[in-house]
Amino acid sequence: MGTLTEDVVQETVTEVDLSASSVRDLNAALHAEPEGSTAGYRVVHPEGKHSLAVGLNRPVTVTIDGHVGYYAAGMNQLATVEIDGNAGVGVAENMMSGTVLVHGDASQAAGATAHGGLLVVDGNAAARCGISMKGVDIVVGGNVGHMSGFMAQAGRLVVCGDAGDALGDSIYEARIYVKGTVKSLGADCVAKEMRPEHLDELTRLLEAAGRDDDPAAFTRYGSARTLYNFHVDNASAY
Repeated sequence: MGTLTEDVVQETVTEVDLSASSVRDLNAALHAEPEGSTAGYRVVHPEGKHSLAVGLNRPVTVTIDGHVGYYAAGMNQLATVEIDGNAGVGVAENMMSGTVLVHGDASQAAGATAHGGLLVVDGNAAARCGISMKGVDIVVGGNVGHMSGFMAQAGRLVVCGDAGDALGDSIYEARIYVKGTVKSLGADCVAKEMRPEHLDELTRLLEAAGRDDDPAAFTRYGSARTLYNFHVDNASAY
């Protein structure tokens, strides 16, 4: 395992201390896992370091004890990454599959451009949560900042608190569920009826995130579909 300082604390869990090992060594060890590996890693003393557990493409489990910096668990495929702290900009950016859990707050652009998988933020998420999301499911236990869901193309964004300005600006076919208040809606984003299939969908998402919120308390938002094709009457809305 190279220069990693390791201590096998369980049969299948490897501990990596980032006060003694580098981020490059950690990621190299994770990438060296054989195809289909379900190995477990526990990372201690992350101390806000950037790019932890990025580009994983094995069904491994990585538990990080503490706060992480930019782009943690970016480009994730198959892996489960659990962060016991806050996350910096771009957590789970461009995730394709797998699960990322943040047991704290997330900074800007959480889940940006992600194509699949599940991102759960127990606390709040800052501006542009789910920007340009393309199929990921995101559940935020608290509030989200302005421009969340901007240009969201597919997937579901669930907000169990309040949403800031310009929610869902220029949204395409993603669905947004908000339990609290919305400061303002972005261009072409409107409130929509909660039909039975949406209540079922939201129930499953909340269960997957380990939450017991009442789905009936949420409002659904989506695209009014008036900006798909340019029309001079809508010029001021672009």
